[in-house]
Amino acid sequence: MRICVFGAGAIGGLMAAKLAAKGDTEVTIVARGPHLAAMQDKGLVLRSEGVETVVRPRCVASAAEAGQQDYVIVTLKAHSLGGAAQQMQPLMGPETAIVSAVNGIPWWYFHKHPGGLHEGHRLAAVDPDGSVWTLLPPERAIGCIVYPAAEVVEPGVIEHTYGDRFTLGEPSGERTPRIAAISEALIAAGFKAPVRPKIRDEIWVKLWGNLAFNPISAITTATLDVLTADPGQRSVARAMMLEAQGVAEALGIRFAIDVDKRIAGAAEVGAHRTSMLQDLERGRPMEIDALLGVVVELAALVGKPAPTCDTVLALVRARARAAGCYG
Repeated sequence: MRICVFGAGAIGGLMAAKLAAKGDTEVTIVARGPHLAAMQDKGLVLRSEGVETVVRPRCVASAAEAGQQDYVIVTLKAHSLGGAAQQMQPLMGPETAIVSAVNGIPWWYFHKHPGGLHEGHRLAAVDPDGSVWTLLPPERAIGCIVYPAAEVVEPGVIEHTYGDRFTLGEPSGERTPRIAAISEALIAAGFKAPVRPKIRDEIWVKLWGNLAFNPISAITTATLDVLTADPGQRSVARAMMLEAQGVAEALGIRFAIDVDKRIAGAAEVGAHRTSMLQDLERGRPMEIDALLGVVVELAALVGKPAPTCDTVLALVRARARAAGCYG
């Protein structure tokens, strides 16, 4: 099995390291800059549960060097997909599957949507010119929900802090041979990789907190413990989440927990800086449209008002533009 991790930062590096350590898959990493140079020179270092592991997967600077693959695991930020889709073409063979380990609502969301609702609709917030849909056809896509937390602590070195689950799902909900095979490979590498028939439900449960906590934290610079304890910030987050729940349910999504339990779960994480806040502090593009802009777009599509989401979206976009971080 040939697996390429495209955009091997923290999560991609974690997946590549464990897959390579297992030794029965041909793992290639496409990366760039000092991170690539360090991996080529000294190998990919993974620190997890007090153990340091060094592996030496093939590390290249371009998809052309990597060649055609059976699976391409995409771990880029959503706003980077448009620019990367053309670069990824040399990886694509006739049967290549794209494992979409990208936060937020994915470009393929309305491909084989249950009941045919809005079938084929393209989302401008995550695919403004439709190029991702065209260059990475949705029939190649396998959904993947990322739960672990990891960080690139220095070039070539991944620190894995918690979590080992990557939930998988076909857009159609079927259990196909291709999804069974990648699930088995990830499980053999030491991950939990269940295949779920309703992957969109899982996408929304993860997004439910991210669409509120991430932008609010970027506006206020609050960590999760402060955000969820402060009555003002908590009430704004709750209002956003209830608006988003109305949008999701109009699209056939069912939430297994209620909003207050979801907020309580976030509070238990403690003094965590959300990914959007980290990006703001480091001057990097923020995932605003994939996490919140797309929810506002979907609200308009299904005719559900989302005034709190609208307001917070405008505020966080202004904050990002002022900091040069609007991605």
